[in-house]
Amino acid sequence: MSTSLYITATERKSGKTAVVLGLTELALRHAEKPGFFRPIIDSGPGAIDDIKLISSRFDSDIPVEEMYAFTWDQVLELIAQEKTDELWRGIIDTYHRLEEKHDFILCEGTDFNASSTVFEFDINAAIADVLGSPVLLVANSHHKTTDKTLQSIEMAHTSLADKGCRVIATIINLTTPEMREKIFKRMASAGRLDRDNIYTLPYDTLLAAPTLQEISDCLGAEKLYGGDLYEEHVYDYVIAAMQLQHVLEYIKFGSLIIVPGDRADVIIACLASVISRSMPYISGMILTGGFKPDGRVKEMIEGFEKIAPILSVPYGTYQTTRRINQVPSGISPRDERKIAQAMGLFEENVDSEELAGKIIQAGPNAVSPKMFQHTLIERARENRQRIVLPEGEDERILLAAENILTRKIADITLLGDRNLIKAEITRLGLHMENVTIIDPLEAPSFKDYVRTFYELRKHKDVTEDVARDTMSDNTYFGTMMVYKGDADGMVSGAIHTTGNTIRPALQFIKTRPDCSIVSSVFFMCLQGRVLVYGDCAINTDPDAEQLAEIALSSAQTARTFGIDPMVAMLSYSSGKSGRGEDVDKVRQATEIAQKLAEKFDPGLRIEGPIQYDAAVDPGVARTKMPESKVAGRATVFIFPDLDTGNITYKAVQRSSDAIAIGPVLQGLNKPVNDLSRGCTIPDIINTVAITAVQAQAVNK
Repeated sequence: MSTSLYITATERKSGKTAVVLGLTELALRHAEKPGFFRPIIDSGPGAIDDIKLISSRFDSDIPVEEMYAFTWDQVLELIAQEKTDELWRGIIDTYHRLEEKHDFILCEGTDFNASSTVFEFDINAAIADVLGSPVLLVANSHHKTTDKTLQSIEMAHTSLADKGCRVIATIINLTTPEMREKIFKRMASAGRLDRDNIYTLPYDTLLAAPTLQEISDCLGAEKLYGGDLYEEHVYDYVIAAMQLQHVLEYIKFGSLIIVPGDRADVIIACLASVISRSMPYISGMILTGGFKPDGRVKEMIEGFEKIAPILSVPYGTYQTTRRINQVPSGISPRDERKIAQAMGLFEENVDSEELAGKIIQAGPNAVSPKMFQHTLIERARENRQRIVLPEGEDERILLAAENILTRKIADITLLGDRNLIKAEITRLGLHMENVTIIDPLEAPSFKDYVRTFYELRKHKDVTEDVARDTMSDNTYFGTMMVYKGDADGMVSGAIHTTGNTIRPALQFIKTRPDCSIVSSVFFMCLQGRVLVYGDCAINTDPDAEQLAEIALSSAQTARTFGIDPMVAMLSYSSGKSGRGEDVDKVRQATEIAQKLAEKFDPGLRIEGPIQYDAAVDPGVARTKMPESKVAGRATVFIFPDLDTGNITYKAVQRSSDAIAIGPVLQGLNKPVNDLSRGCTIPDIINTVAITAVQAQAVNK
């Protein structure tokens, strides 16, 4: 089951809160401890009302301030200052804290009270993408034609898909029976939207009626008389600017009377209508112009046994009326009538169990690139590790090292000529007071490292002179630091080949007891999700046993970095359809991996042979492998050989603007990772963070 659901609307006044309220019962039935999150709230009065409402249904003891990340004013300020990284970090951090305490989180999007609907819609799509949450879209059909309603939904679906979001269902709110029938007829003929993923909720007068308290808050009104304003729902309003007999003709049940404060005749008559059996009940009165009853009029009002709520505002009738038109209808935690009505309408019109099934089928939250990178950095910072960088004289390494030290991602040791490194730091204007710089030939540990290497490799005819020459190489020296426990991990390759980086690790760090080979994965940060590709850098043509081991190691690596592993063993055919040496190797590797998983990792799902399209696309998966639990949902992709893997990851990287983080080496006793010689500064930072997280796992 997905661990969250993001509810967003197409526009303002969509009735989104009523939908969220209806979903609370669904969450309570299917999750042991559901939670609620609003990434962004309004800055004005009533901003936290929704949080109070939903948290009261969940009986949550989480403080309100921990259930939202920012106000709109804070968001706009961060965007204006070009601090969007801080914005995403705040949202992700708040979400993660809630995720630690809940097994399912309802996320509610913004209320579209900002200046631009398109801007708010894009913000909501971006948040859903970052959190990796499936989306439930709420559309507003009130005062719209069927064509206009469906057109806005199609545009929203397209926009969400373009931003990497998964829309699992759409609720069209505020419909009439006639419109509902037209919508489904039009959908059946057009075929552009999936009928099975569309639900409708009817327009309801009670839910559409703001309370007098909401109107009072919006107007900044002063309450003169009357009881609880939360209990009075305003269904209509009457501007009492005519003679009394005509005013009375317009009064309906639940009308709010807007009247100049000096019209004593209308005020007294409306109060009389409250106790009259022949007149509709009014919700209250608003006295405009700043005039308030006084003298005998005040005494007469106070003499009524039952007084409808009377409010006073300092501005004129026109301005008051215009402001009332802008008041949205909310649902207060105190408004039991609206709560019951909203939940009743939801249960009556939405198949809750069917919708729950869609949420369950959506699977675990996709790990978005921003979420992955943020979590990666935060995990590295939680328990800082010592990472050695043998290429300390390279400009990119120095720039990345400053960033890593400033953000406290890891403690850094640079290897190389001390004077040259310090000169480069000064030339670049870097602040790296906490960095450790070691020149291997001058290091106090140099003789010990030489002796250790000699003892480890003398059976390979290595002499002490050869050991001394070897240890003068920065990469060998850095690898020995890791072996001896003087560093927790090493990152190299910015100016060295993959062979130069890996060879020392293979010689004396060696593979873990449960691994016979070193392999690699790339974390492919695509729009909306992060996938794991292996092996794309090390093993040229692994046999079936090695391919099975690569699959299990890659699944373990994925899990270490928060990605739920669903392993696809890739080939040119799916299932039992293909024959030939290559596909038979993949089939055999799958069987070996599945048997090993039964013994060592029972929950791991592995499928193969399977084609890439069937592994990644749910639509293709339904056709080619309908019974598979991995097809269409794979997160770990195992390529049959280096040619296929290397070509594919580079093709995906270049054609889709994906970020490829790696290669990340797996199978070693201690972490050593390789950089591409074309690496960028962010590549180095990410690889250091990955190495630090791997080191944390080893040290545990």
